[in-house]
Amino acid sequence: MIAKTQLDPDALARFQAELDAVRLEAFASVGAQDARHIHRMRHLVRGSAIAGRGLLMFGVGPVSWIAGVVGLALAKIVENMEIGHNVMHGQYDWMNDASLNSQTYEWDIVCDGEHWRHSHNVEHHDHTNIIGKDHDFGYGMLRLSGQQKWSPATLLQPLWYLLLAVNFQWGVAVHDIKVGRFVLGRMKLAEFRQRMRPFLRKAGRQLFKDYVLFPALAFWQWPRVMLGNLVANGVRNLWTNAIIFCGHFTEDVQTYTRKEVENETRGQWYLRQVQGSSNLEGGRIFHLLTGHLSHQIEHHLFPDLPAPRYAQVAPQVRAICARYGVHYNTGGFWTQYGSVLARIFRFSLPWRPRTVMAT
Repeated sequence: MIAKTQLDPDALARFQAELDAVRLEAFASVGAQDARHIHRMRHLVRGSAIAGRGLLMFGVGPVSWIAGVVGLALAKIVENMEIGHNVMHGQYDWMNDASLNSQTYEWDIVCDGEHWRHSHNVEHHDHTNIIGKDHDFGYGMLRLSGQQKWSPATLLQPLWYLLLAVNFQWGVAVHDIKVGRFVLGRMKLAEFRQRMRPFLRKAGRQLFKDYVLFPALAFWQWPRVMLGNLVANGVRNLWTNAIIFCGHFTEDVQTYTRKEVENETRGQWYLRQVQGSSNLEGGRIFHLLTGHLSHQIEHHLFPDLPAPRYAQVAPQVRAICARYGVHYNTGGFWTQYGSVLARIFRFSLPWRPRTVMAT
């Protein structure tokens, strides 16, 4: 693991000012181009979903079934990553379009939107990689830092990770319910029931749609449709899990203690976002399929900036980091994902690695 960089007050102030300037310049150009993009994405999702479901319901043979699964999985990935995630960050609130409002949008996933807005927008983005405060760090299942406690069950965390990846939408869905607190007796039954209600409503609607309604509409083709929906959801789960883990849990991603962030300035917050994130390199279609979370560093710096703008500001952010000696963590998908898996295996063992501060 690389050393964590600390900047002296003067350098930190300049670092903050330069990133503030990048943010202001990027937001000044937001407008019609971004509106066209999000509308095109909605058309893509609708068209891909109709094509995929049509091929599953009316197609014959394995080729049309595979094509249907691909079309439906594409629709679910783009809706979750490029539309749902980004809309709920408030990236398109400036359009005053009720269907793209960050506070009311509901995505095509079993996770309740309000639960996600709290666990992700508040707990994760405000407290990125602060152990004990950022509950996205390990999702309550994985030990990914020496600052987290080890137990014998942690030896099995490669298995826990596999189960989480396959069922990722469910892991995200129960994340804000805080099941662990209830099991440990730290939450009253009344509060637990209250937290469960939105999840049960949303999950029930999703299960009904994918595994009752659409199979029933297919009549004798129902097994083909049900299996196709199951596989499409599985593909979406595996893809989104891999992208999100690559953005947060590569070997060089830094973690922080509560003491380290006491009285944190905006410049220090910027520094924490850069050192707590990692990017993925690829082409335009790849970035689109990741919801532009392939630019996780830029997303953590400017979460309410329309996501297609991240590729535009990334060279500026990278140059600023280079000037101040701050590591800009980026690499190809397989390199970064291999690094994630290495971290999962490494911290399954009972050890606390030492890191050296860099200045």
